[in-house]
Amino acid sequence: MPAPTPAAPPVPGVPGRRLGRSAGLVAGVLVLSLAVLLSLAVGARPLSLGDAWRGLVDPAAPAYTVVHQMRLPRTLLALLAGAALGVAGAVMQSLTRNPLADPGILGINTGAAAAVVSAISFLGVSSFAGFVWFAFAGAGAVAFLLYAVGGGRSATPTRLALAGAALNAALYSYVTAVQLLDTATLDRMRFWIVGSLASAQTPIVLRLAPFIALGLLLAFLLARPMNALAMGDDAAQALGANPARTRAAGIVVITLLCGAATAACGPIAFVGLMVPHLVRTLTGPDLRWLLPYCAVLSPVLMLVADVLGRVVARPSEVQAGVVTVLLGGPVFLYFVRKRRVVAA
Repeated sequence: MPAPTPAAPPVPGVPGRRLGRSAGLVAGVLVLSLAVLLSLAVGARPLSLGDAWRGLVDPAAPAYTVVHQMRLPRTLLALLAGAALGVAGAVMQSLTRNPLADPGILGINTGAAAAVVSAISFLGVSSFAGFVWFAFAGAGAVAFLLYAVGGGRSATPTRLALAGAALNAALYSYVTAVQLLDTATLDRMRFWIVGSLASAQTPIVLRLAPFIALGLLLAFLLARPMNALAMGDDAAQALGANPARTRAAGIVVITLLCGAATAACGPIAFVGLMVPHLVRTLTGPDLRWLLPYCAVLSPVLMLVADVLGRVVARPSEVQAGVVTVLLGGPVFLYFVRKRRVVAA
C-alpha cells in the first residue's frame, strides 16, 4: 500500500498578509471618518470638529442647521461619488487590462456630458434636478453602444478600449461644437463640466444612492470572475468563469457607478485612475481586496479635494474636479517614476 501523500505545507506569510490587509482597511475607515468630520467642519463658517460632531447628532446644537442643510448633503455626495469612481476605475482597468483606464477612457463621462449639453441646448432644461437624469441616460446609452460596437458577447479588452476611444472622441467633438455654437449652453455647462460638489442636494443624493449601492454590490460580486478573467479567457473558462457574461456585467457596473457619479457632480477626473494604482501597492491585484479599499479610500480623496477647494480661495472656492487633477497628477507621476505602481 503506497504511503499517503503528505499535505502541502501552508504558504508562509498568507495569514499575516490577510491580517495586514484587514488592519489597513480598518485604518482607511478611520481616515475616512476624519475626512467626513473635516468636510462637515470646514466652510464659510468654520466649526471645530467637536461642534461639527454635535451639529451632526444633536438637533439642539447651534450648528445643526448648517451641518444638515448645507454640509451633510455635500459630504454624502462626496462619499457616494468617490466610492463609485474609484471602484469603477478598478473595474475598468481589470476589464480592459489597461492600467491607464479611468471613467473617461470608455466614453462614459463624455456620453453623460453629451446628453446634458443636448438637454440644455435643445430642450431648454436649466435646473440641476432636470438634467441629472439626462446625464444618467447618456452614460447608459454609451455603455450599451460600447458593448455593441466592441463586439457584444465576443468583446475583447482591445476591442472595448478601441471602441471607447472612438466614441469618446466623437462625443467630445459634439459637446465642444454645441457649446461653441450656443453661448448660453456654454455658460450653464462650464460649472458642471469641471466637476463640483457645490450643487449637492439631499433629494438628488437620495435618488442616486440606490444606483451606486447596486453598482458597488455587483462589483464586489464580480471580484472573483474578474480575477479569473485577468489570466485570459481560456484560463477563466477553466476556472468556471464566463468571459462574455463577466464583461457584460462589468459594463453594467461601470454604467451604474459612472453614470450616477457623473450625473450628480460632473466628470471628475483622476479619482478612478489614481486611487486603484495607489491601492495596488497595498493589496496587490486581487480584486477581492482592491475593490473594498477603493470604496473606502476614493471618498477620502474626494473629501480632501473638496475641503481644500473651500479653503484655498475663500470666500469663493475651487471646484473639486480641479483640485483632484492638481493633487492627482504629481502623485501619480511620482509613483510611476519610482516604479511602485503594480500592474493591473
